[in-house]
Amino acid sequence: MKRTSASLVAILLVVSAVSAYLIELALVANGGHSFAPPLSLPITLVAIAVAVVGLAIPVRRAVMGKKKRRLDPFYSVRVAVLAKASSLTGALLAGLGVGIVIHTTTLPIVNGDLFARAIAQAVGAAILLTAGLIAEHMCTIPPDKTKPSDSDVPPEPLSGGSHV
Repeated sequence: MKRTSASLVAILLVVSAVSAYLIELALVANGGHSFAPPLSLPITLVAIAVAVVGLAIPVRRAVMGKKKRRLDPFYSVRVAVLAKASSLTGALLAGLGVGIVIHTTTLPIVNGDLFARAIAQAVGAAILLTAGLIAEHMCTIPPDKTKPSDSDVPPEPLSGGSHV
């Protein structure tokens, strides 16, 4: 599995920010209310970020520790996938928060509560994004430092001989 690239994160951020801005614009233009993220969302995002990094710590200790203890490979893969999902979800939700902030600042009367909630969502999502990337890094295996020696390479078959 490849690590999350910066270009993918940037694309998700921009696409979700533009989408959120356009959806907010359409909602308000048709007489609807702006989307207000709940106050519990940034708290939940930060709690998930802490959990993701906490789950990645045993993997990092097993990989980098002086004592090479055996770790369940399925656990490692699950944590790596969770870390990648967290980073991508964080990028999407951060873009959503940024789009709401941009829309709120363009209104003639800025709703302070909506603005604060959108900023809190963007910050919580950025923390989740960062935690996902850190956990992904913690789950990577360092490159092998040993080069294959000549004794590790199998000998080439002899020509002209036959096996019975």
